[in-house]
Amino acid sequence: MKQILHRCGVLQAGVLFALALAMATTAAAQAAAPQQLAIATPPPRDASMEEYRAHLQALVPIVEACTKARDTRTCDGALVGPDDRVPLKSGRRLIRYAWLRALLTKAQVIDKKAAKPQAKAAPADEDDDDKPDTLPDTPPDTEGLLKEAVERLNSDIEQAGGTFVPAEQHGAERASMQKVLSANEYAYTDKRSLRDAILEDIGNWLNNLLEKATRHRIHSPWVGRVLVGGFIALVCIGLVWGLLQMERRWRIRLVPESDGPAPGAASARDWQLWLQDARQAAANGAWRDAIHSVYWAAISRLESRKLWPADRARTPREYLALVAGDDARKPRLAQLTGSFERTWYGGRPAEEGDYRNAEQLAEELMDAGAGRGKGGRA
Repeated sequence: MKQILHRCGVLQAGVLFALALAMATTAAAQAAAPQQLAIATPPPRDASMEEYRAHLQALVPIVEACTKARDTRTCDGALVGPDDRVPLKSGRRLIRYAWLRALLTKAQVIDKKAAKPQAKAAPADEDDDDKPDTLPDTPPDTEGLLKEAVERLNSDIEQAGGTFVPAEQHGAERASMQKVLSANEYAYTDKRSLRDAILEDIGNWLNNLLEKATRHRIHSPWVGRVLVGGFIALVCIGLVWGLLQMERRWRIRLVPESDGPAPGAASARDWQLWLQDARQAAANGAWRDAIHSVYWAAISRLESRKLWPADRARTPREYLALVAGDDARKPRLAQLTGSFERTWYGGRPAEEGDYRNAEQLAEELMDAGAGRGKGGRA
């Protein structure tokens, strides 16, 4: 009973620790959620110089409209569109617009203008030469950053209108590579297995799901909290399930206290009497009955040591299943059980050698029953 209480205490402590960890992590995530801001970024596109210039020209009225309205509809970072990969002489160059998306998202909230402190009049007799002529520069507000963004976009449009140098073509190299890859040794390089295709589809689905959740999280901060809370809930469920499985494995080795063996159980009859019957049957040449009695002598001995709860209704295989897999006595009990089943239930004739082997296994089990086997418990 003390062992049962100890195991239950360990299980309760583990569950309480998991709940405390979940509550602490959820509180920290909720505290940090309002400060985080995720912006969905579409994949970049390959654009020509004309498409790149048209993209820049379309961004200017978007920024100007955001400067006037300053609301979530006109200052949506998704209006910027994907990044551009424009062709240059040395290859394609990626033009990122993450700075503009962040600026538009920030512009959704109107800045709180702080009251400017009024300068105090200096005394007439104070030396003005010791004072600085100008105050230190202050960072521009969001409205100023929007104006600078329009100027930057106009500057990029002017630069995109210059002389365009097309990228070098590598047709000969590409044809040579295609010829090499068309050989027989590369016939199966492009073929994907079913496992790879399924994993890729699952990965793409997860990426799309996270991208949609990130896009909605800009306007709905609770989406992030739900994701964090769901992940923590899954971890806690897995932890509780693991503790329940451990408790189930422990419980099979624990035996409740009782005043004596159950009626009809093998341990209700002393194991020495079973062993005496086995030797008497062996002396009369009844080897089948001798193996039967020596088997129950071993079961009675182990049961009296409370290796399992006393119950005569079990089959030999059920007795064997109650012994832990890491118990050193289980292999010997398996051999004795097999010999007993073959002769008693299978009807196979028994010889003196069969009984001697069964008696030796039973004696080893009964001697091991006085203590704890390697990896097991009595």
